[in-house]
Order: sequence, then structure tokens, then C-alpha cells
Amino acid sequence: MIPRTLSTKIQQLIKQFPIVGIVGPRQSGKTTLIKNIFANYHYISLEELDIRQHAISDPRDFLTTYSNHTIIDEIQQAPQLFSYLQTLVDQTDKNGQFIITGSQNFLLHEKISQTLAGRVALLTLLLLTIEELKTTKYASHNVEKCIFTGFYPRIYHHNINPSDWYQNYLKTYIERDVRQLKNISDLATFQTFLKMCASRIGQLLNLSSLANDCGINHTTAKAWLSILEASYIVFLLRPHHNNLGKRLVKSPKLYFYDTGLACHLLNIVNPEQITTHYLKGGLFENLIISELLKQRYNAGLESNLYFWRDKAGYEIDCLIETNSGLIPIEIKAGKTIASDYFTNIEYWNSLQKTSSAQSYIIYNGSKQKRNNHTILNWNDLSELN
Repeated sequence: MIPRTLSTKIQQLIKQFPIVGIVGPRQSGKTTLIKNIFANYHYISLEELDIRQHAISDPRDFLTTYSNHTIIDEIQQAPQLFSYLQTLVDQTDKNGQFIITGSQNFLLHEKISQTLAGRVALLTLLLLTIEELKTTKYASHNVEKCIFTGFYPRIYHHNINPSDWYQNYLKTYIERDVRQLKNISDLATFQTFLKMCASRIGQLLNLSSLANDCGINHTTAKAWLSILEASYIVFLLRPHHNNLGKRLVKSPKLYFYDTGLACHLLNIVNPEQITTHYLKGGLFENLIISELLKQRYNAGLESNLYFWRDKAGYEIDCLIETNSGLIPIEIKAGKTIASDYFTNIEYWNSLQKTSSAQSYIIYNGSKQKRNNHTILNWNDLSELN
């Protein structure tokens, strides 16, 4: 198993809470990680029909049968269990009783907020990170290959051709999960919607335009986007609002949790194709933003990432909000530093009246310092602080 950064946080929290919950995309490695860390726990999967039926029809008996040191996988399949879990852990008052996992974010969060608040530590396991792959033979210094292959563990574990993997992943996702989340009758149009989302990667979200291109209404587009968010297919990067006295863009930007999946939806069939693709910059930006998001979640923290853009066209690709202030980051897919790489950051710093000491440019070239800006290669994101 490829060592996962989140394991440290999981082992810490299992000693402090009666329940640890782990959510994340399907096939992100949740089950493998948990079974590896907690080999002495009972493992129960609610994907199995007979076990799921037991949990749904008689949740009290189910939890009596599996009353302690139990992993309940894909718990969103039996949401009835949450209220019974609350009663059970309150009665026993012991930490580390249950580990629950789910691949449908909104169901788990909704039920937890209602019944398990204060009793559960909730973590998110996204896909493999660049840093995690560095500990293995799968590490790559070719950014196009990295973007194309993506970060689903099974691709690496079983040496699967990425195109074959994503084709089957999408087939399973669309035919199974989407039907469970929402009864979508026109799957062909939903597939088109997915592809249209990929074609807008790194761009401001315009639901009306997205709906028109797919031949659906605005309400349907909004509902379908929520499904993709809940299933960890896409995420929205929100704009940061401040008091600089400028008219600011208020729409979020659209990204995919995995660049490999986005490439497949864009009909990219090999890494070389990315070099000249019209969305090369967007895919590279997506790679960096998603990696920064993984770093945050792997530390057990919520996202602190934003972007900034004003009506004049000045933009910061990523702002990291910290206790000591905002860290601006420009993301460029090129291998050579150009003077215009600094334009937006210097404009931002002049508005903020701050120095460039905490400013970063991430690109496809070598690490260096220039004009007091820290310039990092995409493979060295762990140095960003």
C-alpha cells in the first residue's frame, strides 16, 4: 500500500472521539487505508446487500451484533444507523468505537450534523498526492504524464492504462451512483454535462451558459452540479472578498478533484496531447489547486483556498488564507519565467501594501528567487509555507 499522509491524523483522532468518519471519492483508498491501520477491527461493508438489509431493517440488532471496534464502510447506504450510533456511543462513552466511511459527502454531513455532532471526527481522504507518490516507484517529473494519469490509487497498484480506468470508472459512476443520488433518466445528456464541465476547467462558473450548451435549464444544471460536488468529482473555488474598494468577481471557479478524469472527458488520449491542448494552462492550474486542497485535508483541516479577480482583469490564481495574512500564488504552465508572471502579484501586493516575500509563482521550471518572489516547480509544493 502507498503510505497515506492522512493516516497520522486518523490515528490521533481515534483516541479522542468515539467515532471517526472518513469521506472521499470512490476508489480514493479509504477502505484500504482503514483496514491497514485498524487490522484488529471488524470490517463491515454496506455495499453487500444482505448486510445492508440487516442494517436498514433492524439497525438496533445490527449495532448490537457489531457493537465495538467496527469499520462500517459506505454508511450512507443505511442512514438509519446514525441516530442509533448516537445512542450507543453515548451509553458506552468510549473512544475509538467505530470508523465509518462514505463516498457521498452530502448524505454523511447532513446526518452527522443532525445526530453525531461532537461525537465524530470527520476527515476527508482525497486521491493520492504528488508527495505520496514520491515515496514510490511511481513518482514522475513529467507534468503532462502526471496530469494525464491522475491520482486514483488503483491505476498505480495494478498498472492500468488510464484511459481504460476512467472509461470504466465513469460507466460505474453514471450507471450506479448517479441513479442512486438522483433519478436522472437522460444519462446521455448528463454525460454531455460532465464533458462541458471539463471544458470549463479553471474558468468562472456560468450555470446559464453550461445549461444552454447541454440543452437543459438552469435549475437542472444547478442540481447536476451539486451531484458532482457531493460525489467528489468537481469542486468550486470561491472568490475572496476584501475591502480594497474594487469591483470584484463573485462567481466561483470550476475544478475537478482529479486531472486524469478531466483529461478523459476532454478526449485526451496521451500525455503528449496536453502539450498543445487549448486547456493546458487550465489543467496545470487544476493540478496545483487540487494538490493544495489535498494538503489541507490531509492535515485534518478545512479548505483555506480562494482566488481573487477584479473587474479590470487583474487576478490571483490562488490565495491561501492564514492567521498571518493572505498568501498570493500565481500558477503558470510554462517552463520559462516571463516578466508578465509577476504583474498580477505585484499589483495585488501594491493594493495590500505588503512585500513580495510571501508571494509564490508555481510553474514547470526550476526553483529560483527573483524580485523577492519565491518561484517553485510544481513538484515541490511541500516547500510552500
